[in-house]
Amino acid sequence: MEILLCPCGSGENYQHCCAQVHEDLTKATSPEKIMRARYTAFTMSLIDFLYETFHPETRIYQDKNEIKQWAKENKWIKLEITRCTPNSVEFKAHYINIDGEESVHHERSIFRQWEGCWYYLDGSLLHEHA
Repeated sequence: MEILLCPCGSGENYQHCCAQVHEDLTKATSPEKIMRARYTAFTMSLIDFLYETFHPETRIYQDKNEIKQWAKENKWIKLEITRCTPNSVEFKAHYINIDGEESVHHERSIFRQWEGCWYYLDGSLLHEHA
């Protein structure tokens, strides 16, 4: 059986890393773990997971088709976590955009727990460049 390194950059085998969170949201015991699982979900086009990990307060404002388009039109290269606090993660997601240019999505994401699970609440774009 081929061992697939997790796209989140943890250095772990996917089955022992983000796959566990993809199968059971309670396995995301910190904002960083849910952030890594969300990034990996973008690389694998796991749209339902991405949608379901928006906090219930903000989920109603999300459009699955837009999430799917953003996930599929970009080739995700790597995730770089730059800073974590008890409820936020600053990261840089490196990708090749639809025009074939290497780009970086630099965001500070806010997470909130609800019913024992971490969810993405909101994010502030810090820098986006090609």
